[in-house]
Amino acid sequence: MTVKVSSLNNGLRIVTDTMKEVDSIFVGVWVGVGARNESEDINGVAHFLEHMAFKGTTTRNAKSIAEEIEKVGGFVNACTSRETTAYHIKVLKEDISLAVEILADILQDSIFDKVELERERGVILQEIGRSYDTPDDVIFDYFQHQAFPAQPMGRPILGTIDLIKNMPRQKIVDYMSSNYVAPRIIISAAGNIDHKYFFDLASKQFSRFPENNISNPEPANYSGGKFIKKKDLEQIHVVCGFKGTPYGHALHYPFMVFSSILGGGMSSRLFQEVREKRGLAYSIYSFKSTYQDSGLFGIYSGTGKDKLKELLPVIRDEIIALENNVTEEEIIKSKAQIKSSILMSMENNSSRCEKVAQQLLVYGEPISTADIVNKVESVEKDDISKIVRFLMKEKPTLAIVGPVESSLSVPGII
Repeated sequence: MTVKVSSLNNGLRIVTDTMKEVDSIFVGVWVGVGARNESEDINGVAHFLEHMAFKGTTTRNAKSIAEEIEKVGGFVNACTSRETTAYHIKVLKEDISLAVEILADILQDSIFDKVELERERGVILQEIGRSYDTPDDVIFDYFQHQAFPAQPMGRPILGTIDLIKNMPRQKIVDYMSSNYVAPRIIISAAGNIDHKYFFDLASKQFSRFPENNISNPEPANYSGGKFIKKKDLEQIHVVCGFKGTPYGHALHYPFMVFSSILGGGMSSRLFQEVREKRGLAYSIYSFKSTYQDSGLFGIYSGTGKDKLKELLPVIRDEIIALENNVTEEEIIKSKAQIKSSILMSMENNSSRCEKVAQQLLVYGEPISTADIVNKVESVEKDDISKIVRFLMKEKPTLAIVGPVESSLSVPGII
């Protein structure tokens, strides 16, 4: 196995995945906190903090951070999810020390300059506005909200316009100091890297994160139900979904196969029935969101104004049909698709870097690609039937954006 893990005394973990055949290194810092670790009054602070990390430190201004990476041909980025925040840089192998030094600088010595903060506040407000104007984007926030109402898991990652407008600088500083603690942090690198060299480099640079106790976020409590946002659009955007499974659940890998069969490509059941046979939608696909203690499974589609009431029962019927009539051919094909996707991702050092970091945060140890593939290969027809029964146990969640009345009722659906 090419993956090696070491830990510092304060609980911070350093992991490498060596790829001697490449000339670059993808390096990042993964912090095991995100939007679900926010209280209601500071919703959006994790994402705000991610933006501010690149806006100046005690030794660099925002322009210098970007220029130092770009002048060696590198790329820098960051992202926030509901359970993690990540900061990463890709450089040629000879520039890894610069990348590590800059990541350490922005995460330990950011100054949260007030002028930069107000400028970035405006950028985030534009980002929220763009999301509201993009129905096939914001609908997933509505879906999440309806599935997990009145709790951190259901709040938008970006926050709301009112909260971001009024987010005090000190709230951002306090959030970072209380949540960016060593036991929650993974320093990960994948590419042409020697583990001992990287460990010595990273342990020297990332030495100041506190060794604080970490508290668990509020448990996710699935609810379900209907959410409709009436909007004058040409198309209706709809997400129909169900309670899913968390990481480590016995159905985690069967869900991958199930999702592929149902809505994972042009030969999937939903694509063939909904688009090719009935012409009810241009786009339709299934997805699964997996969390530490819960999950969601859903189907997104964009359909015409007069097609919604026909579309939803078809989706329901295709799910139910998989309990008893899935074919061995479908299972073999879906396993092949998943396996090829996994193996192809192993050719990319950014995918490998993120994979091992996420595995350490979720499972506490790396999982080999061979183990993952074997678990996918072990899925059987009976597992698909179990998933259908699992989905049907709870009330579904339906989110709709478009020219639809809030009184919409589809018998047998919601």
